Amino acid sequence: MAGLKTLSFDDARYKAFISYSHQDDRWAAWLHKALESYKPPKQLVGTVNEFGVVPGKMAPIFRDREELPSATDLGSLLTRSLEQSACQIIICSPAAARSHWVNEEILAFKRLGREHRIYCLIVGGEPNATDMPGREEEECFPPALRYKLDAEGNLSDERTEPIAADGRKNKDGRNNAKIKLLAGMLGVGFDQLAQREMHRRQQRMITVAVASITGMVITSGLAVAAFLAQQEAERQRVRAEIEAETAQQTTNFMVELFEVSDPSEALGNTITAREILDRGARRIEFELTDQPEIQSTLMDTMGTVYRSLGLYPQARDLLERGLETRQALFGPDNPAVARSQTNIAELLGEQAEFEQAVELYEQSIRTLEESPEAGDAEVALARSGLAEVYALQGDFAAAEEQLREAIRLQRTEPGAQSYDLAYSLDQLGMAIAFQARPEEAEPLLREALEMRRRLTPGGVHPDLAESLNNLAFFLYEQGRLDETESLFRESLEMKRRLLGDDHVELADTMNNLAVILNNQGENDEAEAYHLQALAIRRKALGDDHPLVANSLNNLSLVYYDEGEFEKSLDYSRQALDAYRRAYSGDHPDIAYGLQNLAEKLIDKGDYQEAEDMLDEALAMIGRILPPDHPDLGITQSGMAVLLLETDRPDQALEMATSAREILNAAYGEDHWRTQWAQSLEGGALANLGRYDEAEPLLVSSYEALRDNGGARPVRIQAALDRVVALYRAWGKPEAASNYEQVADLSP
Repeated sequence: MAGLKTLSFDDARYKAFISYSHQDDRWAAWLHKALESYKPPKQLVGTVNEFGVVPGKMAPIFRDREELPSATDLGSLLTRSLEQSACQIIICSPAAARSHWVNEEILAFKRLGREHRIYCLIVGGEPNATDMPGREEEECFPPALRYKLDAEGNLSDERTEPIAADGRKNKDGRNNAKIKLLAGMLGVGFDQLAQREMHRRQQRMITVAVASITGMVITSGLAVAAFLAQQEAERQRVRAEIEAETAQQTTNFMVELFEVSDPSEALGNTITAREILDRGARRIEFELTDQPEIQSTLMDTMGTVYRSLGLYPQARDLLERGLETRQALFGPDNPAVARSQTNIAELLGEQAEFEQAVELYEQSIRTLEESPEAGDAEVALARSGLAEVYALQGDFAAAEEQLREAIRLQRTEPGAQSYDLAYSLDQLGMAIAFQARPEEAEPLLREALEMRRRLTPGGVHPDLAESLNNLAFFLYEQGRLDETESLFRESLEMKRRLLGDDHVELADTMNNLAVILNNQGENDEAEAYHLQALAIRRKALGDDHPLVANSLNNLSLVYYDEGEFEKSLDYSRQALDAYRRAYSGDHPDIAYGLQNLAEKLIDKGDYQEAEDMLDEALAMIGRILPPDHPDLGITQSGMAVLLLETDRPDQALEMATSAREILNAAYGEDHWRTQWAQSLEGGALANLGRYDEAEPLLVSSYEALRDNGGARPVRIQAALDRVVALYRAWGKPEAASNYEQVADLSP
């Protein structure tokens, strides 16, 4: 082989050529951007060393996906690019070690006489693992790296020691690995670049320091005040510049994220929003390590997007890393840290990790209240979030307290209006409704709806559609189905105009409308809407999402009411499986899925399996919810049905009485759920032969279920059957016959 043939940066077209397996594309993208955006220290630029003159910038760097046009002669293009590159960087991993193409690129560069200008970045596997019995598959160095070339340009048996940086977290880390590579490429010491990098970061993050000698010579109080004002102004100026840069770079990142820069990747297919999100998350991780403030902002933003789609593991990872970065940058008592805490707390609430969610919200509220940079609006939103967690726990009184304080902060003056205020009014209305005070709740919900109508030019807005949904849900719980249906239909039409026919939020309203139609006996239309919602949710969210499970559950109810019991049972099992896949631990949705499936198993006569599921549901609710939560009462009602069917009236009476008391406190005496529990209580008394106690309970509960609305037809029929059974057992056939002649049971 010829002697060393160094190509100086001045003579090279490319500062470096990146060789990598396309399985390591994320690392290649990060490294490409990190190197091209790097500017060597000014004191080094123009100096001469064995590699030539130190350049003022490190761009351009060759990366085949970025640089090569479409061409058939790929080999000649790569060879020419290698010849025009001053250095070669190998991204080393097991995939790279197995890549024939990476190995050939290394050989080609070595045959140019530039073996001493090859640098390695380890991103996975183990160096020289081929020498370790049983670990050969972990090898990260391609063969051409591990061995020298002989005089004919072929690999010899002589080993070599590649110059390597390790980008993994428990090794050098990305930033130090980048500095090691640059130090080798520039022919300077690592410490020279590392110290300069540390200094540059400090300069970006700190404000202008006050010289101590200046403070010693200022004796006038007026002069001190003027000096401090000047320093504060300077601090604010620097902060404003940082915020402006953050905003600009954040905007640039988001714009680039939605540009389809490489259509060949899609292979003619549509690129989905989920794919764009995943691509953005990878870019944030690798491309912004030297800009931690911007990185944390984007992690926080995209984490909330993942959360809104119900993609909880991805959301949690981004949000928690964003919080860690902000805590490292700003310390624990900073508004930016508090904002990250509220976003994580909202996620934890949705995953039923209530204790930690409350703790994070409380920390955030304290920080925001004490910070001069945060205002009342931020504090109010955090309190609204905390209230939502309390509501999920069933502590509606605590939720009400937080919401009233939020509204106090948001009503800055009489007649104040805002979307945030409307949101708090909505939440307060629902919290009061769940404390069985519907007469207080309804005006708040209607005020929120009307406020949003006034704030919405043209009458079309996502928040307005949400307000329509909230009022409709309240009215549904009150059994007022006619107005409920019209509100859901208005919301559905609004979302169609806003979002098109295939958006996941459209599916939410379809689902709600279908529930109402099912309760009114409009099962064909209900089934059609549920099937549409299921298809949209599966396409957008995948099979392992709680909203998919929700659609499956609701379809099981429709088929149950239609008498298609096996089909209903199958959909209930699918729903429970989906809930279990969606959540890693206990969750109210899983308990609901268990209770719903148990209902079908009871009807089929599979009592033991049903009882096992209800026991599991009750235990799960006991672990994660307070003892007076309405979910407990609902599940106790299900267990009371089983106990009646298996001739255990004493236990059924105890279970139904407890359920009625809990549901009465949550929904009120006239609510269908309360009346259903009362019907079960009466049925237990009748089975015990206590007919005079059972009669008023059974008759009044049947009439309430029939007249008040909200209960599905099968429940109304079951309540009627208990009345008839009472009179038959009591020896009053005429009264039984009168109830048997009831013809129209539809609500």
